[in-house]
Amino acid sequence: MRRSLLQRFIRLFPAEASHRIQHAMLSFVGALPFGKRILRHRHSPQNINLEREVMGIHFNNPIGIAAGYDPNGDHLDELAACGFGFVEIGSVTPRPQPGTPRPRLKRLRKENSLINNSGAPSRGIEYVMHNIRKRTKHNRNIVIGCNIGKLTTTHSKNIVKEYLRVFRNTYQYVDFFVINIACNTAAKRYEPRTREEILALIEPMFEFRRGQLDYRPILLKISPDISQEELDTIIDILIETPLDGIEAVAGSTAMCTTEKGAICGAMLTERAIEMVSYIAQRSEHNYPIIGTGGMMTPNDIERMMEAGASLVALSSGIRENGFKLLKKAMTHIATNNAKR
Repeated sequence: MRRSLLQRFIRLFPAEASHRIQHAMLSFVGALPFGKRILRHRHSPQNINLEREVMGIHFNNPIGIAAGYDPNGDHLDELAACGFGFVEIGSVTPRPQPGTPRPRLKRLRKENSLINNSGAPSRGIEYVMHNIRKRTKHNRNIVIGCNIGKLTTTHSKNIVKEYLRVFRNTYQYVDFFVINIACNTAAKRYEPRTREEILALIEPMFEFRRGQLDYRPILLKISPDISQEELDTIIDILIETPLDGIEAVAGSTAMCTTEKGAICGAMLTERAIEMVSYIAQRSEHNYPIIGTGGMMTPNDIERMMEAGASLVALSSGIRENGFKLLKKAMTHIATNNAKR
């Protein structure tokens, strides 16, 4: 995909600095008197109808922001103005954590990929809830997902309790939840893979949800590095329990052979599409799937949706190719839909 002059300039900087520059520019333009209008005119697709209902939720379009891009919900106004169908904040943790020391994001230029060794930096649940509560008219209608992750320092016996704490406290403020069982960018990884481990984590959430007036869908975010048997176990859990869907996939530590971290970006594209296709086929296309990982071009996004993804979440594609990826992808999909 051809990058804009601005995006090519941003990519002259190291990956982590590029990401901070993108955020600074969003904040600057968003703070201008007509900033939201500028973002909407420049990035939000016009006269393209890709609305859909997924998990009982109305989405203006199926392309959103994945967890990790705006982890604390600092740019909900601006991302809504850009035209994204949803924003997944997080990973949200019960308390603030700094993540790993910088630099923690490295660009692999030849492979059009990134190595993420962030350790899931987070300002904690209170900060995130403050940002969600102050939603304005610009983002009142955007769908917000909450990705829940693990504190690096949490003892194994307290993991379920801390996930549940975030789930309970944010329940009335977000539209759906993604339970991250692929917390793999820190020194102490958390990747439950057995049926018993996963059910121990999500069953208390099902129990809490039963007592609420409003229904919030719950999905699992999974690793691309799991075995076929482990993937089948997760699909069985999806079919046999009140779990609503799956988000596939997180970054890959298996592909990162030379240093610590998880591979994101183009190196992950084929594996992500392969896994989404398998999940969709084995579950007979009866459950929502959020496709993420390696979505770098409009063609990648279209292929992911054809594989069975109900929604597509972007992170590395936006970091490396800029916000024009959304507009180009929606135009590409709408044009091809009209030809069929």
